Amino acid sequence: MQQIIYFFQKFKYFLFFLLLECIALFLIFNNLNFHKSKFVNSANSITGSLNTSLSNFSDYIELKSKNELLSEENTKLRNQLEKNRFLLSKDSSIIDTANYSQKYTFTHAKIINNNYSKQFNFLTIDKGESAKINSEMAVINSLGIIGITENTSENYTRVQSILNKNSKINARLKGNSTYFGTLKWNSEDYNTVQLHDIPRQAPLKIGDTIETGGKSTIFPEGIPIGTVSKINKRNTANSKIDVSLFNDMSNLRNVYIIKNLHKIEIQSLEKMGNE
Repeated sequence: MQQIIYFFQKFKYFLFFLLLECIALFLIFNNLNFHKSKFVNSANSITGSLNTSLSNFSDYIELKSKNELLSEENTKLRNQLEKNRFLLSKDSSIIDTANYSQKYTFTHAKIINNNYSKQFNFLTIDKGESAKINSEMAVINSLGIIGITENTSENYTRVQSILNKNSKINARLKGNSTYFGTLKWNSEDYNTVQLHDIPRQAPLKIGDTIETGGKSTIFPEGIPIGTVSKINKRNTANSKIDVSLFNDMSNLRNVYIIKNLHKIEIQSLEKMGNE
């Protein structure tokens, strides 16, 4: 108590000055409209900036959950588009929607581990057998192909990346159902893969888009891959075309797993034909 009294005695003139300043400011802001409006505007500006910063910070914190929601919505839209594509492909003007046969379904997943600097690269995604994920299913994202599922557990799946020397994917020149080749990787540049066995007469030029050919039960046709970046000599047995990938394979997060609902039927029929 003695220290408080001593404080007021020591700073009594300064405290009295502060009291007078407060009274003066109170009278100014309450009696002069110009000063009052300036004070209010300044306070509003400071408050607005603070609220904007808090809102931006809140949006950043919620970004992860928003991305999750957006990916789930995109998955639903992809499945709906696939359903509509099938229905629109029917010749009949009257379609029995209860008995249509959709060919592909899409499941959203996240990459939790990604290798791209080795010769045989793999990814791990957070969906497995509990989400009806099996081996030999296509993995893509909004930009293009990523790989093929290989080994599955209850909740996770290992994916063979397109940046894997064992990877072989059927591909073609976009919009051209005549010229097909095999997509491989020479393990040199994670941004570039090679397209082999394209016929010499194929009308290729730098910048052309390469997409999946649909000649397998894994990838649907027309999934983007990349653009032609270099055309090597095509009059030799090992001629190849460099394809610059649409995806940055070092920076991947959300993916879609594509299931071919007709796969078993097709494989059974082809097996019968080979026997």
